[in-house]
Amino acid sequence: MRILLVGGTGTLGAALHKELAGRGHEVLTVARNGGDLRYDVTDPAQVGAMYAQAGRLGAVVSAAGHVPYKPVIEMTTQDYLDGFRGKALSQIELVRQGIPHVAERGSFTLITGILAREPIVTGSAASMANGAVEAFARAAAVEIAPQRVNVVSPAVFTESLTAYAPFFPGMEPVDLSRVAQAYVRSVEGAQTGQIYTL
Repeated sequence: MRILLVGGTGTLGAALHKELAGRGHEVLTVARNGGDLRYDVTDPAQVGAMYAQAGRLGAVVSAAGHVPYKPVIEMTTQDYLDGFRGKALSQIELVRQGIPHVAERGSFTLITGILAREPIVTGSAASMANGAVEAFARAAAVEIAPQRVNVVSPAVFTESLTAYAPFFPGMEPVDLSRVAQAYVRSVEGAQTGQIYTL
């Protein structure tokens, strides 16, 4: 299968590239500053250009998203707009604009995270964006069939604990290998409208 992997140069993206390519898929990576295609998916015009260059696809996989982390009292309207654009709207556009470019029974796999269900201090923008993506995926699933859309929603990665453990006290981390398997389930399986929590 020909798969477009957005965020293919990050920690998760690199693990997904290895897993999907190892399963025999042709993986085309996208990132702002690296990968096979260089596009900023927070810009809807660049999403359109990306799909025009990528050609016909069997699946689109997202491992990208950026939100600001600040206490609510310090957040601005622009911070929330940036968080929505950086994690939610960018992935919504991947689906909306991707429908004509993905095979009839192809799929979209989006990324959220534990903050959709387990908030932390300074994480209100991430919780907002994650919740929006999950609600969108459930709604889109009933409209785009037989194409499919699912969400992978992991806890903090075990491999990233050195940097992020203080922000996720008492939360059980998840290995990247388990997260990658959830993506495989979404891409190669038959389910749609699912939120795979890890």
